[in-house]
Amino acid sequence: MCTLEKRGSVYILTLAGPGEHRLSPAMIDSIQSTVRRIKLDPTTSSSALITTAQGKFFSNGYDLAWAQSIQSNFQLMSLKLRSLISDLISLPMPTIAAISGHASAAGLILALSHDYVLMRKDRGFLYMSELDIGLKIPAWFMAIIKSKVGKPMARPEMVLRTAKLTATEAVEKGIIDAAYDSAEETVRAAVDLGEELVNKKWNGHVYAQNRVVMLREVLDEMATDETVDGFTSTGSKL
Repeated sequence: MCTLEKRGSVYILTLAGPGEHRLSPAMIDSIQSTVRRIKLDPTTSSSALITTAQGKFFSNGYDLAWAQSIQSNFQLMSLKLRSLISDLISLPMPTIAAISGHASAAGLILALSHDYVLMRKDRGFLYMSELDIGLKIPAWFMAIIKSKVGKPMARPEMVLRTAKLTATEAVEKGIIDAAYDSAEETVRAAVDLGEELVNKKWNGHVYAQNRVVMLREVLDEMATDETVDGFTSTGSKL
């Protein structure tokens, strides 16, 4: 479900295949096991991580079709995603999301959980779809959005207007750091950024500790998810 390669000092984790890269438990497990494998590498503290994807989607969010079948499925996905994001926050190296296509809902939250977010201009949009599909947004999603989205007025546009934002718009609104002409250029820029950060020779464990302090509110909110009673239609009680 995902692949891992190393270019110089930079790891590149790729969500593989042409599909939507829905965050099913199996997909989350695949990503998390790869992140944990990286963490065990003795050279981890002098590396950087890039997460990207093949095809037209970075990630289209949770696997909602699977979640609807049994109420506990949604709870399981939430638990696993929170565990993955916690691992990313504690990873002793800089992290970069290279968004190669559409990133929606939990898929966008996964991208925003990286230290830097780059995106291609020629395809894809960022989309918090919860309101459109009748889901209450979790408080921990909002904690990540507040910590990562630079312009406060962009937050209601994302959450309450469910705007589908291009890379250029996302840069203007302080949602992502930079946009590039193609997926290849986006990954290349991410590798260059990763090497630049590695060359600063920071202590990776101190880097992670400082990130944990910076994102303490996110981690506190991630301890629970008040929305995991199941997938509901608009107007239903959560």
